[in-house]
Amino acid sequence: MTRGLPTDGEGSGRRGAGIGSFDRVRLAVYCGSKHGTNPAFAVAAADLGRELASRGIGLVYGGASVGLMGVVADAVLAEGGEAIGVIPASMVERELAHGGLTVLHVVGSMHERKALMHDLADGFIALPGGAGTLDELFEMWTWGQLGIHRKPIGLLNVDGYYDRLLGFADEMVEAGFVRLDHRAMLRSARQADELLDRFEGYEAPTAKWTDLR
Repeated sequence: MTRGLPTDGEGSGRRGAGIGSFDRVRLAVYCGSKHGTNPAFAVAAADLGRELASRGIGLVYGGASVGLMGVVADAVLAEGGEAIGVIPASMVERELAHGGLTVLHVVGSMHERKALMHDLADGFIALPGGAGTLDELFEMWTWGQLGIHRKPIGLLNVDGYYDRLLGFADEMVEAGFVRLDHRAMLRSARQADELLDRFEGYEAPTAKWTDLR
């Protein structure tokens, strides 16, 4: 386990354009610090971890050992994959940090955590989770709309967990607040392999405001 800010090119603001652009591809995974009430959530988290490792894709996540966060990291590590954690110092002090990661970056705040996870990753996946998961997901969707990054974003829609959220995103389009091509940035699937396949060849839409709509 190492600590500190990334070196040798890591964290250099990888803007991305699909998941095939770098020698080491990494995806940030956002998910709950609890397991949730549906056993399918943990099964899906483990499946995603194994699928990432089998494809040689590194994991970037919140660095904790608890809940779905711990499940996905443990699954990656069990298959010999790379698992990079980013965690605020306050959570380390509460003994929530995972002790067996490839790299653990300890940062000063939640804002630093989200920014570094963005910089380290070539795309973003949301497993089931709560308010924190949605905060991270929506920030990356917003940044994508603004052209801050050009990386794919996906939801692993386990047992329809995100059905209503995806429906609300459609309502945003119908109400005139979100462009259709920006709604299409949110890719979704019920299985990890299917979602990762949908990331291949991703092309980001034009940024918001470029057409004054």
